[in-house]
Amino acid sequence: VQLVESGGGLVQAGGSLRLSCAASGRTFSIYTIGWFRQAPGKVREFVGSSSWSGGRTQYADSVKGRFTITRDSAENTLYLQMNSLKPEDTADYYCAADLNISPTGQTYQRWRYDYWGQGTQVTVSS
Repeated sequence: VQLVESGGGLVQAGGSLRLSCAASGRTFSIYTIGWFRQAPGKVREFVGSSSWSGGRTQYADSVKGRFTITRDSAENTLYLQMNSLKPEDTADYYCAADLNISPTGQTYQRWRYDYWGQGTQVTVSS
């Protein structure tokens, strides 16, 4: 499985960005796609996840109500729509693929993910 993120950039606080995670290879083996982020000097943290079918999502409390994950099944791409961005959302954003079924509510655990993209940088200015 290969994952490629895109869509990062510089945006002002209150603005929006949409990140893409394009999957290729053995996509039929994917159960969950997770989004994580890592700010300079900080631990990589969970942002949100979606079942590959798009029917089940989970979000970190810090982004709930502002970020939404959607899927374009025809393009094997998941999107992270980020609205009402804050300076504290500044980070490198990564998508990751979990090839195993994770218990409901447990998709925030980084160790569950088997493949990772290279990341895309998001900078939110105040």
